[in-house]
Amino acid sequence: MTSVLYDTPGPKAKVRNWIYSAVFLVLIGLALWWALGLMSEKGQLEADKWSPFVTDGEVWTTFLIPGLLETLKAGAIAMVIALPLGALLGIGRLSDHTWVRIPVGAVVEFFRAIPVLMLMLFGYQLYVQFTDVPSETRPLFAVVTGLVLYNAAVIAEIVRAGVLSLPSGQTDAAKAIGMRKGQTMVHVLIPQAVTAMLPALVSQLVVILKDTALGGAVLGFAELMSMNRQISANYSNTIATLLVIALLYITVNFALTTFASWLEGRLRQSKKSTGAVVEIALKAGDAA
Repeated sequence: MTSVLYDTPGPKAKVRNWIYSAVFLVLIGLALWWALGLMSEKGQLEADKWSPFVTDGEVWTTFLIPGLLETLKAGAIAMVIALPLGALLGIGRLSDHTWVRIPVGAVVEFFRAIPVLMLMLFGYQLYVQFTDVPSETRPLFAVVTGLVLYNAAVIAEIVRAGVLSLPSGQTDAAKAIGMRKGQTMVHVLIPQAVTAMLPALVSQLVVILKDTALGGAVLGFAELMSMNRQISANYSNTIATLLVIALLYITVNFALTTFASWLEGRLRQSKKSTGAVVEIALKAGDAA
């Protein structure tokens, strides 16, 4: 038998797949055993390295929770600004007017090609030189600026790809009933393209949350990842702290993707979806 994407494996192929899976699991287990053994030799598995996260509430109230809130704040502000800005840029790239399409395309390609860290650094220096933003909030402003500029450009490409993934008959039908280009985009194409864009959009929102750590590493932004230095200085438990912070990132991003999956299911049930899914192929210049 065959499916749309590949031939259904036969008995021998199934056996090989099971063998490959077993070998892979064994290798993963050996790597984990080696890592735990190395940590044990270095004293990283001792109780005093991990007990502060259970017995000392100040680790959470002073460091982890405030850092997590700063990460969520910066990520939320950047998302709220980048999503509509990216949508506008994406629609601009689809414009029939050359004087709109070409400048918007240049802006999108320009900011997609610059690493987000560089945008944060430029933003920080601009706020230092040309604004009266207080030094306490300047790192937050710079982080949000870099995240918005870069991710709005990426979201613009997601929107453009989502609209182009729709059958041409949707546009033809809108024209047949006398709808203008703007009306067609707002009332016909965008609503149907949302479900196609949603997986890629969620992936980009996760990237926004994780990239806030760049501001902590370079600009002194007091986000979650930067709390590693302060906790390690007080408790001498760098490895344990990094693992706990990683679990917090995983929890937040899992909650975000779970909500997005639920929302996508609801949108598909509304029968406004074509079933298409947008995949973004990043260019070399898109890597932050």
